[in-house]
Amino acid sequence: MSSTELRHTALDALHRSLGATMTDFAGWDMPLRYGSERDEHLAVRAKAGLFDLSHMGEITVTGPDAAALLNFALVGNIASVGVGRARYTMICRTDGGILDDLIVYRLAEHEYLVVANASNAQTVLDALTDRAAGFDAEVRDDRDAYALLAVQGPESSGILASLTDADLDGLKYYAGLPGTVAGVPALIARTGYTGEDGFELFVRPEHAVELWQALTKAGEGVGLVPCGLSCRDTLRLEAGMPLYGHELSTSLTPFDAGLGRVVKFEKEGDFVGREALREAADRAASRAPRVLVGLIAEGRRVPRAGYQVVAGGEVVGEVTSGTPSPTLGKPIAMAYVDAAHATPGTPGVGVDIRGTHEPYEVVALPFYKRQK
Repeated sequence: MSSTELRHTALDALHRSLGATMTDFAGWDMPLRYGSERDEHLAVRAKAGLFDLSHMGEITVTGPDAAALLNFALVGNIASVGVGRARYTMICRTDGGILDDLIVYRLAEHEYLVVANASNAQTVLDALTDRAAGFDAEVRDDRDAYALLAVQGPESSGILASLTDADLDGLKYYAGLPGTVAGVPALIARTGYTGEDGFELFVRPEHAVELWQALTKAGEGVGLVPCGLSCRDTLRLEAGMPLYGHELSTSLTPFDAGLGRVVKFEKEGDFVGREALREAADRAASRAPRVLVGLIAEGRRVPRAGYQVVAGGEVVGEVTSGTPSPTLGKPIAMAYVDAAHATPGTPGVGVDIRGTHEPYEVVALPFYKRQK
C-alpha cells in the first residue's frame, strides 16, 4: 500500500450510496457529513445518530501478564478494572508527554482491548510492543479484525434493545459485554464521545453492513440519522471532551490538560513516565500555568485552533478547538488560558480573530450536560 493510498472501512460503499461527503482522516477515507452537519448534531442531542468509527485503532493484549504490562505501559490502574468494564486512560512518554488517550476494555481475566485514536494507533502499538519486553503477554494489532459502529443519543438504548437480548439496563456507562445485535456477534459497550447516552458496537468487518442496515431500520421511526465525523467533533466539543492533537499532545502532561485524575501513582509497581508525572503533579498543585477552559462568543465569529486568547492587550492563552455550537446557537471554543484569567466570568477576555479582539465569556467545561 502506498503512503498516499487511503484506507477504507467495511462501510465505504454504503457511505457513498448515502451521498456522504468523504474526507481523509488519519489516512482513512471517512464520511464527514451526509447532509447538514447541524441537523446530524441536533439529531444526536434529541433523538439518535449512527456513526462509522472503524478507523479507531484496536489493539488486543493477552496473556498471564496482560494486566501487569498495561499497568506498566499506561498511567491508569488497569489491573483494577473488572472483567466487563472499561477505563479511560492515557499512554505517556518517559517525560510525561501524552502519546494518546485511550479506552481499555477488560474482556476476560487475561484479555484486554485497547482502543487508540486513528492518528496514533501505530504509535500506541509500537509503544506497547516495546514496553511488553519481559512480560508474559502478547500485543496484537487487531485494527483489521474489527469494524466499529456507534449509536448515540437519547433514543439509542431503545433502538438497540429492539435488536438484542443483552441486558442493556444493567450495562453501566464504561462497561462492555459480548452479545448479539441483529444476529451479529458484537462487543456491546456503553461508551461514546458525544455527551449523550450511547453504545459502541465492535463487530467483524464482514458483519458491518448488515448491522448498519439493521440499526437504520430499527431507528427509522424514532429519528435515527447517519452521522459523519464533522458533527462528532461539535458534539464532543460541547461535551468538553478533549481531542488528541488539539487539547492533548506530547508537549502536555495529563496534569497540564487538567486530567491528572487518570494518573494513578498508588498502583503497584513502576510505570512509564512516573517520575516526570510526579514532578508535573507537584507543579500543577503549586501553580497551574495554564488551565483548559470554555469560551462562548458574544458575537458571531468562530475561533479556530491556534488563535490567541487576549486580555488587556496581552496574550493570555491559545484556542485548541473552536466551532459554531448548534446547541448553544453561538460560537464556542476550548482554550488553554493563564490561571489568572481562567475563572468563569473573568472580564475582558477575548480571542484575536484576524487582528480583531472579539469578546468571549470564560466558562467552566462542559458547555453541555445531558439531562439524566
